[in-house]
Formats: sequence, C-alpha cells, structure tokens
Amino acid sequence: MRYAMKSFWNARHRALGGAVLALGLLAGCTSAIPIDNTKDAAAGYDPNTDVTITWWTGQSKDAETLAEKLAAEFHASHPHITVNTSAGASTTDELLTKLSAGFASGTYPDISYAYGSWAGQLAASGRTQNLTQWVADPQIAWDEIPEAARTTATVDGKVIGVPALVDNLALIYNKTLFDAAHLAYPTDQWSWDDFRAAAKKLTDTSKNLYGTAYSVSGGEDTTWHLWPLLWQHGGKIVDGDKPAFNSDAGVAALETLRQIAVDDKSMYLDQTDEKYRQLFNANRIGMMISGPWELYDLTDAKVNYGVAYLPGFNGDHQTISGPDVWVTFDHSDPNRAGAARAFLQWLTSKDTDIRWNLPNGNLPLRSSEAGTKEFQDYCAQYPGAQKFFDNLANAKQARPTIEAYPEVSGYVGQAISSVLQGASKPKEALDKAAQQSVVALRG
Repeated sequence: MRYAMKSFWNARHRALGGAVLALGLLAGCTSAIPIDNTKDAAAGYDPNTDVTITWWTGQSKDAETLAEKLAAEFHASHPHITVNTSAGASTTDELLTKLSAGFASGTYPDISYAYGSWAGQLAASGRTQNLTQWVADPQIAWDEIPEAARTTATVDGKVIGVPALVDNLALIYNKTLFDAAHLAYPTDQWSWDDFRAAAKKLTDTSKNLYGTAYSVSGGEDTTWHLWPLLWQHGGKIVDGDKPAFNSDAGVAALETLRQIAVDDKSMYLDQTDEKYRQLFNANRIGMMISGPWELYDLTDAKVNYGVAYLPGFNGDHQTISGPDVWVTFDHSDPNRAGAARAFLQWLTSKDTDIRWNLPNGNLPLRSSEAGTKEFQDYCAQYPGAQKFFDNLANAKQARPTIEAYPEVSGYVGQAISSVLQGASKPKEALDKAAQQSVVALRG
C-alpha cells in the first residue's frame, strides 16, 4: 500500500527560508532543563522501567497512521516503552521552528524527523544525544546504511541520530522525446558533453520543447544540483571555515551548466522549482536531474521514462544524496534516552524499515533490504527504483553538516541563478557568493 510518496516539494531539506529563520532561534534558545553533554545521555538506563517517549514523525496524515501502527507494535514487544507519535508540525518545513521553541520551553521530543541540512543547527542547540559509541554496536549494523547518509547524521565527529531515508540524484529521461528525435537513450557512461549534445538535439523552442531543465529559484533545489559537478571536478564546498566552491573546479562545473542554458538555450529555466517536473510529465522536457521521489508521479502519469546515472567528468559519476535524519534529543533522563535508542534500533532495522520507507515511497535504508520481496515488488511497480538504489554507491560525499550551510547555500543558489539567466559569469558570481559566505562560516 502506498501511504504518502515522498514529495520534493513538501518534504525534507529543500526549504531554505524556514531553515534560516530557525537558525537565529536555535542560537539563542535556553532550556528549562540543564543538559550535561559531557556524559552519555543513556548512562544508567533501566530497560525494566516504564517510560514514555515522544516521536515527531514530520509526516503526512496517511503516513502518521502507519507511524501510530508501528508505535503500537513496538510497545507490544517492549511493554515498558510507550511511544507517543505526532507529526510535530503542520508541515515538515515547520519542524525546525517548533523544535527551537521546544528547546526554550523544555517541551521538545525525544526523536524528531529532520532535514539533513538542519543537522549542524540542531547539534549547535546542545540538546542532541551523542550516539557515536552506540552506533558502533554491531547490532545496529551502521555500515549497512550508505556512507553519505551516515555522514549527514554526524556533526563534528558526533553522531546525533540515525538516517531516516536515503535518496540521490540521477538522470531521468523521456523516452517519447528521445524516440521522436531518433536519439539513443542515455547510458550510465555518459559524459556531460553527451548530455549537452542530446539536450541541444531535443530542443525545439518553436514547439516549447527543451532538452533539459534547471531550477533558478535560488533555493536549495538550485544549489544542490551543482554539487555533483563540483565533486566530479575534484572540488569542495568548504575547506574548514572558508568557502571553497569558487575554485577552478566550481567555475568549471557552473560553466558546464551555463553553456547549456545560455549558449545553447536548450535548458528550461524554472522560477518555481515545480513547473519543470510538470513539463517533463507532459512530454515537453527531454531530461531532468531528479530523485526517486519522482517515480510515483511518473508512473501515475504513464510517462515513458528511463533512469541512468548522472553524466560524468573523466569517468567520475558522483551524485549527491539528500538523506534526512531521526535526530535524538537529551532530556537529562537516561531512561528516555535509552528508550529512544531502543525504538530507533527497531524502527530502522531491516525488518521494520521495509514496512516504513517503501510504503512512504522511499528507497530502502539498508543494503540488506536489497534482496527482499518487498523491494523487488517495489522495483517492479516503479521502474527506475533499482537504478536509484544502485546509484547510492555513487553518493560518496555529503553536504557539510555545519550550522552555516543553509545561509551559504542561499548565496550559491543566487549565483547559479544569475549565471544561468545570463546576468553574470561563473567566476564572478561564485566569488561574490564566497565573499558573502565568509562571515557566516566564521560564525
């Protein structure tokens, strides 16, 4: 049963505005409960003590129904632990603001869903548990979770939660338009030159047909699509407390996109973050760089599509993953902390995750789920799911888990938008974004 396909537009780490707003709130929050972060939050946990914990799922109504069912199932096998579930906020994007208010009043949850880009801000609150030693337990099977997701859950060397979902960007292509243009379908070995050439041949502006598309809203959807190209060229987003995205690698990455958008005019520039998906489904765009959250809508709209790895540079096909995290919080109560860990271990286990993430339209969290009947059925229902799962191996890096990332992302997004609309050159735009980022990165 499908509960709530993960939508790019109402979920996860994409909403920069709310993240920046809460940045200031978190920095100044005080809790009614003093937290001693020098000791293990679960030290002294008694599993035979009755305890109630709160789980903010950040999910839609249908998914929340599934969450309640799972919480009841957990309680049946762990009678000393009661899990109270709640969405936490009316939308996922509002969770960070609700958490900051909870820190001030001492009413924050034990576990909360969080966009991966919030990790640095939440860790800076001083309210998160340190799970570093806990995840080292072989029973947690930490290594079964993709590295990029584990990295996103780690801030300054401390694990603050367990990944809630995994995803990545790949090349989704419209077979109908490729067939009409008599073009061979993309392969996993494509270069960006191959991509550019195909985009040019697919474009016919007189018919409102475009080879590809890109968001120029200036938000995270704009920014994170650049990072794989940066990494493929050997670049970094930051280097310590200094911006590094304006390196030669960053300029080369953005120049690749500029040529397609400005020189070739074969890139549809979307001001809204949403329209390019609709145009792809309407057979107006030949290729889009997107993730597995698209699969339900593509299948539902009966689009004839395929999925391939991202085009590469010099054979490097690195992609980016946008994992979200179940963040655990410390209430100076070892029983609450220990119970939260017990529940997370159960929720993210192979047997439970397959019943949580797949119905919610997400990829399996663990490599051990690859051979399950549930995942094979999912792949049969949603063509391309296996390719996205395999593509997790190409997600070798993660966005920086630093408090300043949302602000830095905003500056970079503005730079990309300016370049793709022909208002500036890659070097000058990225240099400006780097200058703007200096103060944020140094705190």
